[in-house]
Amino acid sequence: PPSHNLEMKHLPGADPELVLLSHQYKELERIPLSDMTREEINQLVQELGFYRKETPDAPVPEEFQFAPARPLPTLPHLQAPTTDSKTPPERDEGEHPDL
Repeated sequence: PPSHNLEMKHLPGADPELVLLSHQYKELERIPLSDMTREEINQLVQELGFYRKETPDAPVPEEFQFAPARPLPTLPHLQAPTTDSKTPPERDEGEHPDL
């Protein structure tokens, strides 16, 4: 079954690898797949948090729309200043930290 936010591209002559991209399409990580079985690859995709759809056109629940995006580590010196400079700005409950 297809997974949401997962695209398979066959590149002749290239070793198979999983390329993880941020929501801005910046490369985050490359995982070689050459020595893995199909079952191991499916397990990896599941562990990374990709949502598996029952059919290609099945709807994706709202909580998985940006999956498997992971929150980036927060670096204190990169945070935007707040009005009182003491507390970080609040996020909406459904807002993803990478957005």
